[in-house]
Parts: sequence; C-alpha cells; structure tokens
Amino acid sequence: MSGKVWFITGASRGFGRIWAEAALRRGDRVAASARNPASLADLKKSYGDAVLPLALDVTDSEQVTEAVEQAHRHFGRLDVVLNNAGYALVGAVEEAAEVAIRAEFETNFFGALHVIRAALPLLREQGSGHILAVSSVAGVVASPIVGFYNASKWALEALHESLAQEVEGFGIKVTLLEPGAYATDFSSHSSLRISGAIEAYAELKAQVFEAGAAMEFGDPQATADAILQIVDLEEPPLRFFVGTEGLPIARAAYANRLATWEAWEAVSNVAQGTPKKHRIASL
Repeated sequence: MSGKVWFITGASRGFGRIWAEAALRRGDRVAASARNPASLADLKKSYGDAVLPLALDVTDSEQVTEAVEQAHRHFGRLDVVLNNAGYALVGAVEEAAEVAIRAEFETNFFGALHVIRAALPLLREQGSGHILAVSSVAGVVASPIVGFYNASKWALEALHESLAQEVEGFGIKVTLLEPGAYATDFSSHSSLRISGAIEAYAELKAQVFEAGAAMEFGDPQATADAILQIVDLEEPPLRFFVGTEGLPIARAAYANRLATWEAWEAVSNVAQGTPKKHRIASL
C-alpha cells in the first residue's frame, strides 16, 4: 500500500475518474473534485472514507483555495496534486468569440494555476509533493481548428517547465502528462465547445473532423498503471507522453523546427549585432 493522498480536479469522468479509481484500488486516498459533487457519489459509496468528494469550479480561485485547504486538513497532507479539468474550444482563429477564448483559458490555464498556487504553500511546508497536469500532444504540436486549445496547453507546458525549476529545492516534483487521442468522453459536448462558423473555413474543418474520425483511439483504462508508476518515482520525468501517438509527432515536429532554425542561423547571427555588456536590474 502506497498510502498517497491525491487531490484531483475533474474527477467525475475521463482520465480524472480512471486515475482516481486506480489510486483508490491500491489503497491511496483521494480528494476528488468536480463541478457537480453528486457525480462522485458512487465513488464515495465504493471507497468510503478514502474519498473526500468536493464541489469545485476551478475558475473560482477562492473556492479552489478552500477545497485544497479542506483536503489538506481532512487527510493531513497532500502527496499528489493532479490538474485534470479542461476542455477544447473548436474553431478557426478567426471564428471563436473572445468570451469563449477567455473561458477556455480560465479553465485550462488559470484553473490549473489556481490549484497550484493554493497547494504550493502546503507542499513547501511539508517538504514534498508531486504536481501533475494533464496537458496533451496538442501542448507540443499545434493543429488547425483547435488553435485556442493548443494555446492553452502550450501555456500550461511553459508554466510547469518554469514551476519545476522554482520548486525543485523544496522537494516538490512536477510532471506534464501528454496524452494523445483516447476513447474518453472528451469528444462529448461537455468537453468540446464548437465556435461559430465562417464558411471560408468549412472545407478545412471538414477535413480535420474526417481525419479525427479515422484515428485509432487508445484505451483510457490502459493508462492507469503508467500514471501510478509516474507518481511513485523518486525522479519522475517533467514530460511524459501517455500512449503511442506523441513521440512520432514530436520527432517530426522538432526535426522540422531545427531545420528551419538552422537554415536561418546566419541571418539570426547577424541580428545579434556587436556583443555588449548590459546591466540587469537586481531583484
């Protein structure tokens, strides 16, 4: 029995639910949060006192702080803080309304940030903890028609890369989980928001949806053992592709990026000018 204590957002369905159940089956305890706590009733019924159901809208920073502190008081510590809540806004860059774009960032980026900032003082005080975020292959390589989802995940990636360097000295670990396409309910209306349509993009959108329909989706239940292995490591990776989709895509994308940067290296070097000393303001 590992005896870890988890705090999970979006624990009512998808990866959040699967990983919560995997942790509970092996004897861990879980503060499981969701917008509608009634969706966690069966989890509580099955695992009793090992589950703390929490109502949580991650876009509400005060509610996030209260939930994280309640979980910490209830279980006495937090070992794994997993930001799983999120959804995808579908539409071309020109199509989506600003209010919809901001809403996606409020959940995917700021929601995770709220949880991190609420948990960090507690993790620093106990001198340990593991912060994980569900990013995506879309957080590494961008695609058309989901540019705002890509952007929210790229921002999440950068945040956690900085965070990992800031908290390493406090005994806190950081991992970005980067799944590809899985047969969860991520394609449902609760996880996909379709933006207004501009006819000029109709053909491209049809091609994107057709390609998506032809994809082979992974079995989400198969991910559980890998996630448990990651949280049990003394030195977990900063980034971890969940499934087989990510690495081939990343190899091709980074080869292309390097080739472009190298092709323009001479012009980049000229743009450097003559090196000079420059005083940087002290903190």
